[in-house]
Order: sequence, then structure tokens, then C-alpha cells
Amino acid sequence: MTNSPGAQDLILQIALPVPLNRLFDYLPPPDCDPALLQPGVRLLVTFGKTRMAGLLLGLSQVSDCEPGKLKPALALLDQSPLLSPDDLDFLHWVSRYCHYPYGQVLLGALPVALRQGKPAAAKRELEYFLTEAGREMQPEQVKRSPAQQALLRLLLEHPSPQPAANLSAYPAAVKSLVKKGWLTSRPQALPRAPGDAPSLPANPEQQQAIDDLIGKLGRFSVNLLHGVTGSGKTEVYMQVIAQALARGQQVLALLPEISLTPQLEHRFRQRFRHVIVCSHSGLNETERLAAWQAMRQGEADIMLGTRSALFTPLQRPGLIILDEEHDVSFKQQDGLRYSARDIAIARAKHLATPVVLGSATPSLESLHNAQRRRYHLLSLPQRAGSAAAPGVHLLDIRNKPLHAGLSEPLLAAVRATLAAGRQTLLFLNRRGYAPVQICHACGWVARCRHCDANLIIHAGERRLRCHHCGAAQALTEICPACKTGALQALGVGTERIEWQLRQMFPDKNIVRLDRDTTQQKGALQDFLQQIASGAADIILGTQMLAKGHHFPGVTLVALLDVDSGLFSIDYRASERLAQLIVQVAGRAGRAEDPGQVLLQTRHPEHPLLQTLLSGGYSAFAEAALRERAAAGLPPFSRQALLRASAPTLEAAEAFLSRLAASLKPLTPPEVNLFGPVPAPMSKRAGRYHSQMLLQSRARRPLHALLDQIETLLDKMKKPKGLRWSLDVDPIDLY
Repeated sequence: MTNSPGAQDLILQIALPVPLNRLFDYLPPPDCDPALLQPGVRLLVTFGKTRMAGLLLGLSQVSDCEPGKLKPALALLDQSPLLSPDDLDFLHWVSRYCHYPYGQVLLGALPVALRQGKPAAAKRELEYFLTEAGREMQPEQVKRSPAQQALLRLLLEHPSPQPAANLSAYPAAVKSLVKKGWLTSRPQALPRAPGDAPSLPANPEQQQAIDDLIGKLGRFSVNLLHGVTGSGKTEVYMQVIAQALARGQQVLALLPEISLTPQLEHRFRQRFRHVIVCSHSGLNETERLAAWQAMRQGEADIMLGTRSALFTPLQRPGLIILDEEHDVSFKQQDGLRYSARDIAIARAKHLATPVVLGSATPSLESLHNAQRRRYHLLSLPQRAGSAAAPGVHLLDIRNKPLHAGLSEPLLAAVRATLAAGRQTLLFLNRRGYAPVQICHACGWVARCRHCDANLIIHAGERRLRCHHCGAAQALTEICPACKTGALQALGVGTERIEWQLRQMFPDKNIVRLDRDTTQQKGALQDFLQQIASGAADIILGTQMLAKGHHFPGVTLVALLDVDSGLFSIDYRASERLAQLIVQVAGRAGRAEDPGQVLLQTRHPEHPLLQTLLSGGYSAFAEAALRERAAAGLPPFSRQALLRASAPTLEAAEAFLSRLAASLKPLTPPEVNLFGPVPAPMSKRAGRYHSQMLLQSRARRPLHALLDQIETLLDKMKKPKGLRWSLDVDPIDLY
């Protein structure tokens, strides 16, 4: 077989999903039309002993490889590009900023089905409709076929396109009318949401934010919408979205967790009479591909998704929204380690669209950028409607009796709330029954064999589990060290709190929301429905309760253990604790009934708690930014973290030490190197971890040095079993 005329002189430059920052040269596939070889199409190629899909980026007539060694690609997988030149340019920027191989960035931005080389066309049922010639026919003209006559009458009486299922009684007649040119088909149009709910009245602050954002449609801007919990940020989003849709533009709305998607999707479907699709890990790959294609082809108007949805191509881009922009879930912690917030801003700039970052507790980085006027700040300082901010009180539990972590004043407040027919929300960011199993006789503690961590007791399933590597073993009552039966549970988790509550309130419906209780499909939606309907009396859970939920029946919120975040080696711990307290507290009193928030602590005089109570989140943020500025920490500097892991700690540290020695002569004075040192949890999943931190007041010299690190790493000999990763703008130093 030979190539089509002209194709034999072409060399294809293809990006592949491999950890090498380069393109690979191939010859065109046999009998391939050169006109179809456009940047953005996929080709199936051989790479070593495997087959994989790659993305065509360019054409050339020369190659660094010897002509006889070039292999032809096996097949062209697409008839037209999946990614536009703008998409390719944006993803190239992502690759350079994150210092991650271009091919892995490009292919990683595609749905899994496309990475696997599967067809790009999402499977969709057909719908049939009459052609112009068919509409001119009369049933009486089809005399010899009663079935064709009946089908034609049906289609004339119902001129809108009919799903194939509606015509299943006429299979032969359908084929005949198609053959005659009277009937044709197309993939069934995506259904529109009912969209009949009116917009809500906006207060002056909301209206000012709405008008400001509408005025920015059609051009790039970064807008920080700082609204207290319950201030109506979602209503602002929806009124601005309505204007973008009226202009024929598409909207991308990102959320930190899939647990928030169904609730927001329901509100959007009630409001907008448009095609709305979702993209998150709770969907199967077929569903995600269909949503991706619908946005790429312009069939869908709104996409609701988690961070990976950010890379979805948009045919008619108009607006990007990140709700809860402060949330750490917007940071990808493996593979391509990107911040969806920062990348969304870059994407909006590429698309010339506004981006809205919304939060009741904005990240210090975003507040700093607003102070420097790089972001435009929009404030919603009051709760929407008649809801008032809840009262917040500290419960000093020093030397007080506790019932599985519950103090007497808290239990009294719970009883009063239940007696009033309202709901209580209890928050503890620790799942399982207890965080420690200890022997009272000899002091033995159940530890994970693979990690520097304790095993967590899961009493309901009689297991000890590691929450870092997933290792599990049976729960025993005999100490393996001293062979006594003196094992005890130390500390409390949500499972233990639930057990205690059921003993104290046997006639009440208690709903526990954590990763253990919401694994089954539909479980979370069922729990949320119970809460919304008022069927749940006491709601207990972890951080999934803190994010964006609207629980109008909740008037009492309690955080059972705020002390765990007060003392940490992580400089971001205080920021995260303050955000958590404010977010969880914001679930109280969101309707007409006033709410109260109780914080159990053994450190009621701690400056963070006192600042939050007296001045709110803004006062905390101002103080925290002053501390960060004095210490030269982000957002007043830029960081990158180089991690290495190996079967031994010595191997990981030796590798980073050799790299540090090579880097020192190349390091400009603006960049500081710290380490290498063992990671705070040096052993995880049977591997040992070490790390080196790079910090600079300015971004440019840091990234110039990171470019040189990539070059050095390509040349360095790596010991067997060593893995390394580079994290630009890390939010977790573990």
C-alpha cells in the first residue's frame, strides 16, 4: 500500500502521553489523505512494544531521525481536530508553567475514552424528521403500503423530530421512507432543562455585583466575589449566567467536590431552559465523553464540573466561575499538579472572558491580589433575605466531662434545638470510630506497616484501616505485644460520635455524612434529601458538610474539635482552620430562625479564635497576611517543591542531594533552596519520601531555575525504584 500523493513527503510531529518533554516523528498512515492531517487530530501509533493514541501538533519535511528508522502511524483516528489552535496554545502554556511533559498534559486533557483511542463521536439515539419532500406528501399517495401510510400520517401530525423508539412499530416503513428521500435522521438533540423558576430579588449589594459582572462579559477580567455565607452568591452567578446565555455564550462553572454538583445542578435546571451537562468522577466515561463533546461542539450551554472540567473545549466561551475558590480540592495533588483556580484565570485570559472566584472565605492569595488590584473585589457583606448571621460562642471543655467528645453544654443545646423542632449539625473532620487503638497495659499502639501513621478503628466493620495507603486488617481484642485484653480506643471519630448520639437520642433520625457512609451511588443524594425535607434531626459529618450546602432547617451548628488545627507545622493550617470554622458556622440560621454556633475548645484564649469571634474572617485574613509578609511566605513569594520517593530514605535523600549540589552554581540570588529533608510523613505506602523546597520573591527567576532542573533531571542517573515530581505553587508540604 502507498500513501496518497503528497503524504509520503510529510513527517508528523506527534505528542504522546509519556514522561518525555518532546514530540515524536512518524510517517503518515498508509492511504491517508494529507488534507486530514491537521493539528489537533489523534493518530494511533506504536511506541516501543505498545500502541497508544497521540495528538498531531505539526507537519515537517525534515526529521532528526534517520529516514529508514521512521515508522508510519497506524491509523488516523479523527476526521477533524478535537482541539483548536487556541486549546493547544493554552495547554502548551499549562505544560510550561507546571513544568510537566507536554504530551501528558495534552492527552490528559482529553476524556479517558479518547486517550484510549476510542471514537470521538459520543453514542446518541437517532431522531427522525421529514425532509422538505416528505412534508409535501400526503398519506393517501402511498397506496400500496399501509405501514408507510400510517408512518407518514404520524410524522405529519407530529412535525417535531421523533426519537427512534417512537417509530419502533414501523421498522420497514422507516427504511423505505429514508430510501425515498422523504425521511432523514440525526443524533437526538440534547434535552433542555425545564427552566421555569424566576430569578430572586437582589439586594443592593447583589445588584451592584450583578451589574458589574454583566458589564464585563466579552472581555477578560478576574473578579473575586467575597460574600458571607448565605449572602446569595449563587443568585449572583445565575443572573450573570442568564445574561451570558442570552448572548449565545457558554458557561463553565467549577465546584470543589462532586457532593455539591447535584444540589447546584438541580437549582440550575430549575432556572435555565438550556442544555446543562456535568463532568465529574461520579459519572462513567461514556457520560463524561458525551458532556465534553456537547460543550466542544456547542450543543450544551452550561457545564457544571470539578477541576478537570476546566480543560473542556468551548465553542462559544463566555464565562468561567469557580465557587468556593479557596478550597484545597481545586489543587491536583498527583500527576499534573495544577491549581484549577490559577489555571482558570489563565484560561479566561486565553478566551478573553471574565472569571469569577466566589467564596465566603477567600484564599489569602486571592485577597492579596485584590488588595494589589490585580483582581476586582465584589463584596456581599450581608446575608440575603431576612436571615441573620448566627451567634458564635466558645465552649471551654477543659476539665469538663465529655461523652465521646460531646460536652454537657453542647448536649443541652442539642436537646433544646430538637425540642424546638429544628435541626442540629455536628462537625468533626475525622472519620472512623477512633484514631488510635492503644494497649492500656503496655502502651502498644496499632501502627500501619506501610506508613508512619496510626491505624484508624472502624468498629462497624471490625477493621483497622490506614487512611493514607488504604491498608486494612482485622480488629483484635488481644494486644499483639503483651497478649492481654487491655486494648482501648483513644480519641473519637464520626462513627463513635454517631454511636453515642444513638444511645442518647434513640427516637431521633441521625444522618452521618462522611466518606464511609456515602460510597454507594445515590447515598449522598438520599441523605441530602432527608436533611432538606426535615426528616433528619441530627446531621453529623466531616468536611463535605462545610461546602456550599443550604440547610434551612439547621439552627444549631457545633464544631466538636477546633484544637487540632491550632498547632501545626504547616503554615497554611491556621488559614484552613479559619476557613473551616466560618464555612461550617455558615450552615446555621440560613432561613428565618436565628442560628447559633458552638466551638468546643481547650484553648479559648487562642489568638486565631479570638480574632475570628471579634472581627470575622476579614480581620483574621488581615492579620495572617501581615504574618506571611513578615516571614516572606506566599503570597509574598513563589514556591516549588521537588519531591522524591524511593524504597529507602537514603536513596531518596541522596538523589535530591546530588541535584542540589548541581543546582547551587546555577541558582540566582533571588531563589533560596531549602533541603533536602525527609517529608513530614517520610514513610507512606511502603515508600520513603524526601523533598526540597525552592522559594523566590519573584516568579521569573524561580521558573528559569525550574527549566534548568528539568534539564539536569533528564541527564541524571536515577537509582532503581526512584520516583520524583515537581509541584509548582504547592499548597501541601507533605
